[in-house]
Amino acid sequence: MTDPEEDLTPEVPLPIFQISQKVKRYQLYDIKAVTWLRRTHNILGVLIGGLPQSPQQNVFLGLPLELQPEEVRYLVETGIAYIVDDLKNHESALRSVPRQLEKHKEILREEGMAAARAFEKQKQQKTKEVLQRLSVRQPAPDLEIATNGDDSLFDTPLSRNSIRKAPDLVPYFSTPTTSYPPFPAPPQHSPPLLPDVSRPSYALFKHLHSKGYFLSPGLRFGCQFSVYPGDPLRFHSHFLATSADWDEELELLDIVGGGRLGTGVKKGWLIGGVEKGPVNDDTKHGSVTESMGSGEEEIAGEKVRTFCIEWGGM
Repeated sequence: MTDPEEDLTPEVPLPIFQISQKVKRYQLYDIKAVTWLRRTHNILGVLIGGLPQSPQQNVFLGLPLELQPEEVRYLVETGIAYIVDDLKNHESALRSVPRQLEKHKEILREEGMAAARAFEKQKQQKTKEVLQRLSVRQPAPDLEIATNGDDSLFDTPLSRNSIRKAPDLVPYFSTPTTSYPPFPAPPQHSPPLLPDVSRPSYALFKHLHSKGYFLSPGLRFGCQFSVYPGDPLRFHSHFLATSADWDEELELLDIVGGGRLGTGVKKGWLIGGVEKGPVNDDTKHGSVTESMGSGEEEIAGEKVRTFCIEWGGM
């Protein structure tokens, strides 16, 4: 018996598709990967696809899932995913269509035959159950007179040709919901592609993510990230996070506005960035390379610090 968790775990690393060349956007199309990332790695993204049964509404959306550049960079650096250039991959796939078409048809034919066999088996089982219920309700007729009499209907034995054969199974035709499988996953780029992210925003994202927070885009609250202590389906956000350079000048009205906005929606306005200068041994939590690699709270040997601002008297 297979473990349900194994059935819900996709193959790692996952392909994330970059669908635009100018304004780079990163999308996931596999529902198994989407749910696994949300459950295991606190990656939310934003669903942007319409629902087939309700195409004229935008309250409830479906696949694909669009990921933030910070989320994509984190997944690539940790080896969970890799970026696929959709344009180049599409052109190479078109060149190999004649070679893969027959293989694709054979896979669909095998899946259709398996579905047909399962349906036929289920149909026979239901027929057997119905006949068993009828035999219990109504006793079988007495055939002794018909079989033992002189005028029997079965004087001659049945020939093999008179026995009705079961109809040949016709494979069902189905449209696969994912491309990988049945096709092999796109090849990984070497060296791996990395999205362009600003240093303060990625540092803040990685710092909060390492603390177990869920981060979603914070555009509707006028910030970079909405920070949730757990899954947004269960919790309200606690912070409105904005990143900044350590020596960046902030307008006083921006600080006042952020604090008032956060307090007005029952959240704290959080601002964070990478502290300048080396980190001493008392506050050091691990080393990180210049490529924004594997640290939790330090970026290139520097510590990430955050400040929370709330407006009093509201």
